[in-house]
Amino acid sequence: MESLGTFLKNRRDRITPARIGLRTYGSTRRVPGLRREELAQLAGVSAGYYTRLEQGQTDSASEQVLTALARALQLDEIESLHLHNLARQPSKPGVSEPPQETPHARVLALLEALDAATPAIVLGRRGDVLAWNRTGHALFAEHIAFDAPQDIRRRPSIPRMFFLDPLARDLHRNWDELARVHVAYLRLTAGRFPTDARLAELIGELVMRSDEFAAMWATGEVADCTIGDMHLQHPTVGAVSVAYQVWLQPDSPDHRLEIYTPNDSSSADALQILTHGDSQDIKSDSTANRHTGEGP
Repeated sequence: MESLGTFLKNRRDRITPARIGLRTYGSTRRVPGLRREELAQLAGVSAGYYTRLEQGQTDSASEQVLTALARALQLDEIESLHLHNLARQPSKPGVSEPPQETPHARVLALLEALDAATPAIVLGRRGDVLAWNRTGHALFAEHIAFDAPQDIRRRPSIPRMFFLDPLARDLHRNWDELARVHVAYLRLTAGRFPTDARLAELIGELVMRSDEFAAMWATGEVADCTIGDMHLQHPTVGAVSVAYQVWLQPDSPDHRLEIYTPNDSSSADALQILTHGDSQDIKSDSTANRHTGEGP
């Protein structure tokens, strides 16, 4: 997981004096970015207070101070949100076992209502697949049992698949780009749920088992993951290019319904082949975990 001080130092190191118009008069600098006192001055706080904040010696930072720091560090909206999330954490947060995730009934209803040729996946806060339709399963993980999301012990983990399963590397032609997005979103999630023991375990496992994940995690990037493109080389239907967008259920904001639409006619044809390649009635049995939904 990440502390407020670590994030502040990471972002401070990225802001060069020239970027903010600060003249250095040729002096030798021992830091890659701004000095603590320079950032403190930009944010309108004392150098001593900022130093204590970065070193974790104080756990109090007002909304006004955080907003000023975000402005001085030139953070975007998501980075600012992450800064505020980190500032709300207790100084020594413990971890706890979170409750089992169950897809909301309304999310499953929307998944069921989608056209059969529209791939879709319901993801939990840690990237576990809580449900998917037939085409979503066939597009991304046909080597995994369709009913795997129904069993919490067998639920596919998208982050683990992406970094630890060689088939995922073969499938995604823009793997590097998508991998960075996965890591940045996991960091955002970790800031929201600092006491989630399973999330901490997931991140620790990926850092230990994947050098690429560890290197990307060390960059400190943070981002949301709501829209984008995936370029695939599917083992059955060949090249497929899809755009993804995320739908969030207000009653269950931790769960994400990812919907994929074809970027071109050949990709649309490929999805049709995946959809109708199964002899079962796709529409009547299109979702896993239908019986597990909660809510009215």
